[in-house]
Amino acid sequence: MKRFVFLLLITFFCLGVNAQKFDNLAKTPPMGWNSWNKFGCNVRESLIMGMADAMVSSGMKDAGYEFIIIDDCWQVSRDGNGEIVADKERFPNGIKYLADYLHSKGLKFGIYSCAGTKTCAGRPGALGHEYQDALTYAKWGVDYLKEDWCNTGTQEAKSSYTNMRDAIYTAGRPIVFSLCEWGSNKPWEWAGAVGHLWRTTGDISDSWNSMITIFSQQKDLTRYAGPGHWNDPDMLEVGNGGMTTDEYKTHFSLWCMLAAPLLAGNDLQNMTPETRSILMNKEIIALDQDTLGRPATCYRDNADYQIWIKPLANNEKAVCLLNKSDEKKTVLVDFALLAQASSGRRGGSARGGPSLTIENFLIRDLWEHKDFVMKENSMYIDIPPHSVKVFRFVKK
Repeated sequence: MKRFVFLLLITFFCLGVNAQKFDNLAKTPPMGWNSWNKFGCNVRESLIMGMADAMVSSGMKDAGYEFIIIDDCWQVSRDGNGEIVADKERFPNGIKYLADYLHSKGLKFGIYSCAGTKTCAGRPGALGHEYQDALTYAKWGVDYLKEDWCNTGTQEAKSSYTNMRDAIYTAGRPIVFSLCEWGSNKPWEWAGAVGHLWRTTGDISDSWNSMITIFSQQKDLTRYAGPGHWNDPDMLEVGNGGMTTDEYKTHFSLWCMLAAPLLAGNDLQNMTPETRSILMNKEIIALDQDTLGRPATCYRDNADYQIWIKPLANNEKAVCLLNKSDEKKTVLVDFALLAQASSGRRGGSARGGPSLTIENFLIRDLWEHKDFVMKENSMYIDIPPHSVKVFRFVKK
């Protein structure tokens, strides 16, 4: 044990003095699947392998999803040397075997830890074992680490997460680092240099009120996100049964407008056609994965009716009309004005780009999957309750 600690310290001083996060990762928001929202602690090797198989066979991998992430409850103890121990009954072949299986499918493997003494489910946490765990994760072939914030006592968030960041960098394997700190210590102000994404709120639940409340809390945070550093409003609930199809379309659309990570949380082996069509709407996904990497901002806020504008590469843009109310709304939309609008303010050209008018664009309805025919520059649009209309302004 003493020899192990000595080698660990030597490694740290040789490689980790100027430790940092790995660059060139998460240049667009991570896409994948996480076990927690649907399965909670009921995780096991066969389930994870089945989800990987389904991600490939369903077409989700081809749509851009790549990470399969085991959340809490895979670990049960530490051995005499302090090494984290996986549940041998649920993961009989070990975690590296599982990672190798996912890699053989062309997917990437993610795992869960916690910055405190114990995880949120009471399993062993990372505190005091950060460098040891990072080396273990690197040996296993981990590509993504989610670190939670339970049982942290008087720990300081920035230093705790920086410690794990340095441990990952010292271990030498590029790993996307997800800070699940719940927004308690304003991570958007400091986490860009620490991790690749950070939670901005508490946990989502599978309901309209939870989802739309979390979305509303993102309104002033969009300026903090960009390539390699993303606001994370939590995982997707699409397909878990607590919302209507229209509400799930809204959920997915808003996350894509925000350039949020897209981590599905449903049972991929038992998806309805409606769930498939939402999670694999490639035109909506393209907004999330746009290389410019700028989240949408709120252009107009009329209480239950909002307009959000997201700048895209090539001086294009996406416009989302959101009806948060319980009743249908019929709204007059001035497409000519929206064509000229920059994200976050009325009028003017897109920031840093040329002045563009409606004549410069084709307008694409991204849920109808067809070009939108404008009879006039201003048109009345019907928006059902709890739903959205999403348009892409495509340069001619």
